[in-house]
Amino acid sequence: MFIPLHDANTLKHIKLQWVTMGLIAVNIVVWLFTGVIATESVAQAAFVGLGYIPAVAFHYAHLEPALAITPEPLTYISYSFVHSGFWHLASNMLFLWVFGDNVEDAMGHLRFLVFYLLCAISGALVHGLIGMTSQAPLIGASGAISGVVAAYLMLHPRVKVWVLVFMRVPLPLPAFVPLILWTGQQFVMLALEPDGNVSWGAHVGGIIAGALLVLVMRRRGVPLFDSEVVTPKAVRDRPTPNPAMITVPGQPPRPRLPWDK
Repeated sequence: MFIPLHDANTLKHIKLQWVTMGLIAVNIVVWLFTGVIATESVAQAAFVGLGYIPAVAFHYAHLEPALAITPEPLTYISYSFVHSGFWHLASNMLFLWVFGDNVEDAMGHLRFLVFYLLCAISGALVHGLIGMTSQAPLIGASGAISGVVAAYLMLHPRVKVWVLVFMRVPLPLPAFVPLILWTGQQFVMLALEPDGNVSWGAHVGGIIAGALLVLVMRRRGVPLFDSEVVTPKAVRDRPTPNPAMITVPGQPPRPRLPWDK
């Protein structure tokens, strides 16, 4: 439907989005080892060993020990760092680059990392609940990215985002326009194609987790929906003392002298 290109949304609490950049770097490194350097058989083994397989998670099937690269509980996370090809990786990382920095800014580095992983877990869980007996491995960061998109929508719906509509037309739009359309598309596609090649269930699971977690994981004082932080009137109207002047009750202000405390 659209590809995000850039948002006019500066960072307010952090200097640099270290976690966002670190996640992108890890995804790229894993793709280089599993999708570029590796042979086809090694790549398939990585998909099976690192991917999330519902039938294995819900004990309808067992994975051969030689293929189990990580313990089964860790596949709820490891699957999100494996991608099937360059465009699969590039599209997910572009979404993370455009929207992840401001969500990280709203939460802080550590909480954003926890948030990202929880969204990945939620995406895998919903995907698994939809098809418990499926033996196809789920791979890709889409579940976690969906959570980031949902959090951004709740934090900054009015920020202007440049998007490429239908792969052709660049437009600056308020974030809520493309993000609400994108979010709605995931739910519609889940209803229409619950067993399709794209895991719409993982997307929906990430969206739900992201929308709920941002309520409790954002920094204290960070508003939702681009609302302004309103200073109480008593504080606004309180005069700010001038450190260069001495004020004595009943006397006019005078300049502060060196021996004044």
